[in-house]
Amino acid sequence: MAKAQGNLSAGIMAAIRKRRPTVVNRDAAVNRGDIVIASYNIHKCVGTDGRFDPPRIAQVIAEIGADIVALQEADQRFGERAGLLDLEHLRREAHLVSVPISPFTEKGHGWHGNVLLIREGAVSDVRQLKLPGVEPRGALVVDLDLKAGPLRVIAAHLGLLRHSRARQAETLLKATADGAGRPTLLIGDLNEWRMGKRSSLSFLSPIFDPSHSAVASFPSRFPLLPLDRVLGNPHHLVTSVAVHDTPLARVASDHLPVKASIDLKVVQKDGPEDEKARLADAGQG
Repeated sequence: MAKAQGNLSAGIMAAIRKRRPTVVNRDAAVNRGDIVIASYNIHKCVGTDGRFDPPRIAQVIAEIGADIVALQEADQRFGERAGLLDLEHLRREAHLVSVPISPFTEKGHGWHGNVLLIREGAVSDVRQLKLPGVEPRGALVVDLDLKAGPLRVIAAHLGLLRHSRARQAETLLKATADGAGRPTLLIGDLNEWRMGKRSSLSFLSPIFDPSHSAVASFPSRFPLLPLDRVLGNPHHLVTSVAVHDTPLARVASDHLPVKASIDLKVVQKDGPEDEKARLADAGQG
């Protein structure tokens, strides 16, 4: 226990030493032709003030202005596992629609609390993965056909135990194997603050680079730990990452949303040989 607390303290101190990033400006990203991605653990719509307030969460989602949003903890965990958001309101006000899945119950929105919202594009395939581990966890694997090109999005919420996260990371890597060269994003609350070889996310290397998007998102009132990530394959798919840090976001959930830009056009200019060369340089080829 003392060793675990020491590791946590070291992670917190390392996060404190880093400068807090600025918020990504969606208008600037759109002007460059980028697609804006976000990941947001909405904490079952309970804010840091202890108030259950789904409309407040919806307001933050609209405030982010992203094209693709992965939500975690969007359903009740037990009982009817009912969805906690008004999806029709999000469609009207934020112009985001939920990717269709098979929820646990008729009243549910997501898969183990995971929901993927998109602004536009066609859904060509959806898979719902059950992740190994002590806690019940899952992930969505969604293939999208966007105006800018094809994209695979893996939206996940990993477990609290390091051993479980390591096994879950290996499962998620298998979900990238049949992508047929499709650019892939891994987004969600990955529940890991450690960096380097001690991190459970090291199992994702070199397909994904966990160090690329390590921005502090938790706790929302004074973010210290990089629990929420947006990772890309190929690595240069993700062009910028930052937290969405606003007064409303700081109180709506105990996590801040993480916001990123991706550039599918740059990826499309690269051929398969370019990616093979990059993986060989990383020790994979």
